[in-house]
Amino acid sequence: MRTIGTQAKGIRLPIIKKGDDLVEIVAQSLLDSCRVEGYELNDRDIIGVTEAVVARAQGNYATIDQIAADVRKKYPSGEIGVVFPIMSRNRFSLLLKGIANGVDKVFLQLSYPSDEVGNPLISWDDLDKNGINPYSDTLTEEDFYHYFGQDIVHPFTGVNYIEFYKELAEDVTIIFSNDPRAILKYTDHVLAADVHSRNRTKRLLKQGGAKTVYGLDDILTESVNGSGFHPQYGILGSNKATEATVKLFPRDGEMFVIKLQKRMFELTGKHLEVMIYGDGAFKDPVGGIWELADPVVAPAYTEGLSGTPNELKLKYLADNIGEDLTSSELQQRITEMIREKAGDLKGEAASQGTTPRRITDLLGSLCDLVSGSGDKGTPVVLVQGYFDNYSA
Repeated sequence: MRTIGTQAKGIRLPIIKKGDDLVEIVAQSLLDSCRVEGYELNDRDIIGVTEAVVARAQGNYATIDQIAADVRKKYPSGEIGVVFPIMSRNRFSLLLKGIANGVDKVFLQLSYPSDEVGNPLISWDDLDKNGINPYSDTLTEEDFYHYFGQDIVHPFTGVNYIEFYKELAEDVTIIFSNDPRAILKYTDHVLAADVHSRNRTKRLLKQGGAKTVYGLDDILTESVNGSGFHPQYGILGSNKATEATVKLFPRDGEMFVIKLQKRMFELTGKHLEVMIYGDGAFKDPVGGIWELADPVVAPAYTEGLSGTPNELKLKYLADNIGEDLTSSELQQRITEMIREKAGDLKGEAASQGTTPRRITDLLGSLCDLVSGSGDKGTPVVLVQGYFDNYSA
């Protein structure tokens, strides 16, 4: 029996620039790592490549002016209501600048007590103390400060996002409500800025009588004045690159993962799986922030990573079949059960408690934690032994 199960290794790469052959750089970096660190690649090892370096190599960038041009085209009325943006300097600040530059007037509706991914404006205790019902009450900026005071800063960044967003646009009115239709009292030309709930938001706005409804996923779906673009996600999943540009989510991911898989087979004779990953899907238990600000964890992956885990729960087996068995007999019996398990364990008692998430979401979260978002310099993660089990 092997003594090690799943391992994840952060692989260092050179700094990637626009136009680089990322497939070849990743492949050679992996081979160099194997040689220097003394390990081998195996069939069904997994290569995770962060979306940031894929987009950078593609040159998938857009400027504030290019965003503004598309907004101006879609909102010729000159006014816009922006609903449910994430409170983030990295994720939304430049998008708001571009949006504001494309119109004359911005109405900004923030959800409360936190945004969609858990960034808090205030606490639930604050709401209870003041008798505010976030499911029904709409507040003006004056109301908000009246109830909760002026000292409203993010616990991690120390930023007052109300003031920060007002400074980014010349003429912006801010309201607070969790009903997207509240914005229709101010304008019927609306942009849904939420990520995971955007389709519901658009539907409610249209049913509520909005004349113009788009989402961030509808902005820059094609190139505008030479910009980068994303046909499916638009400017969703974008990140601040410079003070005037954002890096968009990578395009043509399916082509990239297949090319890298093929190149690794040419070089090693091993069939590896490949995925592009962005934010992991997990929640910080202290700050309450849900990490996933990208539209998906894994925008592209090879076929072998489809589906969900099909696993038996070892703790369940040990507690339910081991009473009359010795340790060695129990180990042998569990090993046999794993080898003989059905192809679909959904609903089986012996699989209760196994994580019912897609393999790509689990792997993407693992890769995101290993690579980090700072200065580790490991935008590629090699995962080995993920598909092994106790019987192998």
